[in-house]
Amino acid sequence: MDEESLHTIQVLESTEESLRNEDSVSLKNLSNQTIHSACAIQDPGSLTIAVLVYSLSKIVERKESIKIKNWDEFVRRINSFFDLAIKALKDNRNDKYESYLIMARNSLTSISVNLKPYIQEVLRKASINKASKLYEHGISLGKTALLLGVSQWELADYTGQREQEDSDTMDTKKRAKMALEFFS
Repeated sequence: MDEESLHTIQVLESTEESLRNEDSVSLKNLSNQTIHSACAIQDPGSLTIAVLVYSLSKIVERKESIKIKNWDEFVRRINSFFDLAIKALKDNRNDKYESYLIMARNSLTSISVNLKPYIQEVLRKASINKASKLYEHGISLGKTALLLGVSQWELADYTGQREQEDSDTMDTKKRAKMALEFFS
């Protein structure tokens, strides 16, 4: 088994534990870890995991306010898809691995008919967020949008907002220093 598969298995196992413990911070960290490795290999499975785990972190954060019924059953169902994905990786069945991840993602929207639009929006925003992270790592806007199934327009709009927020928070001394460095 290659190093990437071992890392993915570790991420999926940690995701299962973090989901059981309702640890949204750990889930976000796992998603960010996955984005770093996804930049190197740019495979659909890593990208799906990054979006899925980030979405789960947002759902866990807002669990009380969105009132998910049968939470324990939901966690068991998602984790069972992760178990199947891990088994497929160990058996070197990448086609099955990716299909189990898609099933896990699809099961998010089946939590509740009432929550389906909310969950779909969480997934869409998570895709845009993770696409922006790929873009920050140097992957082109077009390729990033294609890999994560978002429009280039959405991605450009999101990254533009983030850059504006970053520049708004930069203090005056830093701006002056950057300007001096630029002109020297």
